[in-house]
Amino acid sequence: MDIKATMATIGQNAKAASAELAFASADVKQKALEAAADAVWTRRADIIDANEKDMEFGRNKGLTDAMMDRLKLDEDRIQSIVDGLRAVAAQDDPVGAVLAEWDRPTGLHIKRVSTPLGVIGVIYESRPNVTADAGALCLKAGNAVILRGGSESFHSSGAIHECLVDGLKAVGLPEASIQLVPTRDRDAVGEMLTMTDYIDVIVPRGGKGLVGRVQADARVPVFAHLEGICHIYVDASADVSKARDVIMNAKTRRTGICGSLECLLVDRGFYDAHGIPFIQDLLDANVEVRGDEYIQKMRGVVAAKTDDWGHEYLDMIMAAKVVDGVDGAIAHIHEYSSNHTDCILTEDDAVADRFFERVDSAIVMRNASTQFADGGEFGMGAEIGIATGKMHARGPVGAAQLTSFKYIVIGDGTTRA
Repeated sequence: MDIKATMATIGQNAKAASAELAFASADVKQKALEAAADAVWTRRADIIDANEKDMEFGRNKGLTDAMMDRLKLDEDRIQSIVDGLRAVAAQDDPVGAVLAEWDRPTGLHIKRVSTPLGVIGVIYESRPNVTADAGALCLKAGNAVILRGGSESFHSSGAIHECLVDGLKAVGLPEASIQLVPTRDRDAVGEMLTMTDYIDVIVPRGGKGLVGRVQADARVPVFAHLEGICHIYVDASADVSKARDVIMNAKTRRTGICGSLECLLVDRGFYDAHGIPFIQDLLDANVEVRGDEYIQKMRGVVAAKTDDWGHEYLDMIMAAKVVDGVDGAIAHIHEYSSNHTDCILTEDDAVADRFFERVDSAIVMRNASTQFADGGEFGMGAEIGIATGKMHARGPVGAAQLTSFKYIVIGDGTTRA
């Protein structure tokens, strides 16, 4: 395959499709996504068969259990894909929304109106559901999308993509509205990063290596987070029962997602009053806990090393330490956080307010599992990723965040003095 020529053709087709999508009606886009959801469910056996090929590839490649879990599809997860497609389909159309409107003394009437970004490139690794999430959100926002899935999810992503194309064909939208790069060759990623004539923004979803490469090499603007180093701080006033439930869920529900707890911070006052019962819970669940000198006093805890602070494990491993109050927690988070998701467990409103005010992460939580750091859980239906930068989009990136805007200015023969 001539990668350069293939990617140029994909880019040209996406650009042409985006021109049509920019004015596609809300009803047409909704019906396309509903038809895609029907196709996914109808063809679920084919998708599971394709996924088994990917699982075999992953086993041969030596992927970790957490990464294999990210890759795996079963009927329940396919039902979640279908639900996500339907949820995005049912949302209000973000295109054409009047974001602000005002009159000027000159007689001008001005409106700021949302518009599609154009063509979005999405580069992702092992999670095949991203194919559906990204395709649906980009379409909903009137954007064409070029999807480059990981080598591990090659067959699963292809099977899901076919269903999305079925949805486009059902309503007469261009098939090139959602394209999947048809090769595992890594050179295709390099081409995407330089396709400034065709791609308006790149969204990487994956590990530090992938995201770091995209941020370093892209000539196209990027929405990204480098890592999900999520912290939970247990305040002196935290409810012990709530803390045990939240911490266990945040770490063990799914260890391979970016909202998984990676570092636990315990206030010295809580430690002195209650000990650390949640650490025993984690050890009993076969989590490897790497602790400071206080946490190490519990049998089974491994001594933390310097590089355990600020580490994204994406596995049944986590770091833990005792800190001096909320300010100690905030100082640690400032030094080691990736600005993804950080949480406080507290019953003290003033302490929670201080934490919210001074922790500058994309998502800041109180008394809730960091595993809720997800666009679907935020009511967005799905997400294309979580952005930790401060330009344009931040936090879960749903359909509304995949739009830009333009100003519409109306006069009546109005001239400027």
